[in-house]
Amino acid sequence: MSAFLTPTLENLTPYTPGDIPRKRSILKLNTNENPYPPPTAVVEAIRAASEDLQLYPDPNCLALRKAAADYYDLDPDQILAGNGSDENLFFALRAFCDSERPLAHADVTYGCYSVWCDLMHIPQHIIPLEKDLTLDPARYHGLNETIVIANPNAPTGLALPPEAIGEIAASNPHHVVIVDEAYVDFGAESCVPLLQEYKNLLVVQTFSKSRQMAGARLGFALGSKELIADLERVRNSMNPYNVNRMTQAAGIASLQCEGYFRETCRQVIETREWTAQELIRRGFTVTDSKANFLYVRTKKMLSRVLFRALRQRAVLVRYFDAPRTEHWLRITVGTKEQMEVLLQKLDNILKED
Repeated sequence: MSAFLTPTLENLTPYTPGDIPRKRSILKLNTNENPYPPPTAVVEAIRAASEDLQLYPDPNCLALRKAAADYYDLDPDQILAGNGSDENLFFALRAFCDSERPLAHADVTYGCYSVWCDLMHIPQHIIPLEKDLTLDPARYHGLNETIVIANPNAPTGLALPPEAIGEIAASNPHHVVIVDEAYVDFGAESCVPLLQEYKNLLVVQTFSKSRQMAGARLGFALGSKELIADLERVRNSMNPYNVNRMTQAAGIASLQCEGYFRETCRQVIETREWTAQELIRRGFTVTDSKANFLYVRTKKMLSRVLFRALRQRAVLVRYFDAPRTEHWLRITVGTKEQMEVLLQKLDNILKED
């Protein structure tokens, strides 16, 4: 820390991403990336778009938003394209929260919500999950605060049905309810169909998980024209060229590869369910994840010890050292072959213990 850092940021604790190893021999199951490559059409679109790198990209992402509008059955003015869903979520907090308008969110959820609140001096109303790690929608009724809900939640993988989200939006008509659907394509139901009914509902999705584009950084915010106009005001004040031309082209191509998208999601779900059953057979407790990861624990070994033992054997998973998460590990779902390696390593570790 330098002597020049503003005092208001001295106590800021940044978000800590999962480790990014350089060795390909390491089994990387810690950042919820898709184990399958993007379709060939996406790679070709990126290559073609790279020929004009001397030119700025379209700041309005018009072709991309039109393609997304056709896909989601919305108007282009109901869609904001962002540099990953993180940017759209940040814009939303900047637009709909301030020192007088707190953000309500779960105590066990995506860590960036809390980090962004600290960065922008937004008060937080932290609502604990239930003992079984489920989110009780009734706790969010009538809060009269901006709300963000990851659905499915991270790191638990648990999801609410859209009607529960709708009830939360209906009970907070004068405040925005943000639904972070980063993992929705792996078995949960999207709240996008609710957008016509609830003008205070904002749905955020990403291409990083189900569409194999974590390295390209693309996400959408979907909502009423008025909410999206608010986000555009923030975007144009902060980062008007926020989505590069290669990512815009890749996004359009990805939306046109529906068959590949559906098939790879099916494979991830199938592998997730198979792995969950194998872990349960070994005595693990596993949440009913609707995401591309599993949230697991075992009484046979402390999670932090198991985390280190896997790391020593070139397998990376995610461990969150906090009171309500210290007994759990989050494991990304890879290919079946990768999960077989994980299970073999677990068997060896637990046998040695």
